[in-house]
Amino acid sequence: MSVIVTDAGFVPAPDRGIVPLADLTDQTAVDLANTDDPAALAGHLDRLRLIRVAFPAFNDGRAFTIARRLREMGYRGQLLAKGPVIADQYAMLRRVGFDGAEIPDDLAARQPWDQWQFRADWQAHHYQARLRA
Repeated sequence: MSVIVTDAGFVPAPDRGIVPLADLTDQTAVDLANTDDPAALAGHLDRLRLIRVAFPAFNDGRAFTIARRLREMGYRGQLLAKGPVIADQYAMLRRVGFDGAEIPDDLAARQPWDQWQFRADWQAHHYQARLRA
């Protein structure tokens, strides 16, 4: 099981039909590995509603670059970091374009919502403001 972290708090992650990039055909949700090239989604971005990008470990930051590239390519749907992301990384997740994170239940128990909220002052530095300027 897992928990989705957003600016609004924790919610249980719903069951949904998410496929890996290699199996993507006409689905609307895809999982990217931290080694996948986001350019592979160029023809699919308009119909995708959810992209989750893997963080296999909290100290592997390649997903930050993938998120930024997806937003620069024009992706407007939900973008989630997936894996053992820690609360200290939340502001950076939001600044590069993630809408939140899907974290394991045990991590959510060790780092409750108040720890995430404390680090959520990302609004002054978010990517949307720079794109609109």
